[in-house]
Amino acid sequence: MLITEQIDPKAPFPTLSRRLRLGVVGGGRISTMQVMAARLTDHWELVAGAFSSDPARAKAAATDWRLPEDRCYTSFAAMAEGEANRRDGVDAVMITTPNHLHFDAAKCFLEAGIDVLCDKPLTNNTAEADTLVNLCERTGCVFGVSYVMSCFPMIRQARDIVARGGLGRINQIHVEFMQDWMTPEDVTDAPHVKWRLDPAKSGRTSCVGDIGTHAAHLAGFVSHLTLTHVRSEFHVCGAPKPLEDSFFAWTRHDNMVPGTLMATRLAPGNRGGLRLRIFGSEGGLEWDLEACDTLRFNRFGEPDRVVSRGHGHGVSRDTERFVRTARGFPEGIIEAWANLYTEFAMAVACRRDGRDEPADWLAMPRVTEGADGVRFVDACVTSNDQSGAWVSL
Repeated sequence: MLITEQIDPKAPFPTLSRRLRLGVVGGGRISTMQVMAARLTDHWELVAGAFSSDPARAKAAATDWRLPEDRCYTSFAAMAEGEANRRDGVDAVMITTPNHLHFDAAKCFLEAGIDVLCDKPLTNNTAEADTLVNLCERTGCVFGVSYVMSCFPMIRQARDIVARGGLGRINQIHVEFMQDWMTPEDVTDAPHVKWRLDPAKSGRTSCVGDIGTHAAHLAGFVSHLTLTHVRSEFHVCGAPKPLEDSFFAWTRHDNMVPGTLMATRLAPGNRGGLRLRIFGSEGGLEWDLEACDTLRFNRFGEPDRVVSRGHGHGVSRDTERFVRTARGFPEGIIEAWANLYTEFAMAVACRRDGRDEPADWLAMPRVTEGADGVRFVDACVTSNDQSGAWVSL
C-alpha cells in the first residue's frame, strides 16, 4: 500500500510508503521546472523519459537528466510499451510537448494503464479531448491538467471564501493575463516561440490556448460558476504573426453572471500579469500573481482585509495543506507546481491502492476541465470568426 494510514481530508497530506516513479515526455524548459517541483514534494522520483526522436539526443538526455540510457526513449509509444512491461516502470508521466502531440502521447500512456499529467491546452480539438475523457472513464486512470495557477495557496483560500458565501451572490468576474515577452519585433525567430505561432503545432490559437485558458479556468475554479458563453476578438498588436498575440473577451457564467477575459503578450512592464477580481452582493476578492502571497478580501461596509499566505492567521485548513513557509517568507510558482504534483501523487496513490479518494479532498484540475478548456478555445475562435458574436459553450 502506498497510503498506509487512514486519510483525514482536513489534515496534511499523508506520507507515501515510497516515492512514485515519474516519466517525462517532452524535455523543454517547462519540463525542467515541473520535475524540480515534483521533487520538492518528496513524493516523486524521475526514472524515465522520451526526450527526442533522435537517438543521439536521447542518449545525451540520459546524461543531462541523470538517467540510464535504457530509460531514455526515442518515442512516447516505445516508452509507454517499455515502461508498462517493467516491474519498476513509471507510475505516471508528465506530458510537456508542443500542443499537437498531447493527444497521441496521452492516449498511448492511458492505453498502457499509466496515469498522466498533461500541459494545457489538453488537445487542439474537441474530438480528441472527448476521446481522452472517455479513455479515462474506461481505464480508470488518473489524468491531471496543468492549470497550475489554481494551485497557489491564496487561490485555494479565495475559492474557500466564495464557497462559504463570503462574497454573497456573485455578480461579476474579471480576469486578465498581461505579459510582455513578445514585444520585440524579432521575437518570432526564437525556437521556443516558433511552434507557439505555428497553427500546425499550436492549433488555431496562440495566446488564447496558452495563457487565455489559464484565465478562463481560474474564473470558474474560484467562482464555482461554469462559463456558458463567450464573445471574443483576436488581435495581432505587434509584428505580423500567423496567430493572435492578444485577445479580449466578454463572458457569461451560470445565472448570466457577466465578466471579462483579457490576455496579451505585448504589454511592456508586465511579466506574470495575471489578475483575478470577483465581486458579489456583499464583498469582493482580488488576487495578483506577482503578489501571490496575499489576497484582498473586502466586505462592503467593513474595514479592508489582506489575507496572507502562511500557517494560521485565518487561512482555512484546506489552504494550510499547501503552505510550506511562515508568513513573510515568500513562496512562488515552483511551490504552486509542487502543490499540483502533491495532489496528483495522492490521486495516483489512491488508484494504485484501489481506494476511493475522499470527497472534496483534491481540487486539482482533471481531464474534464482540460476538455472544457478546449471548448473555450473553440468558442473563442468561432466568436472571432463571426465578428465577435456570442457563442455558447
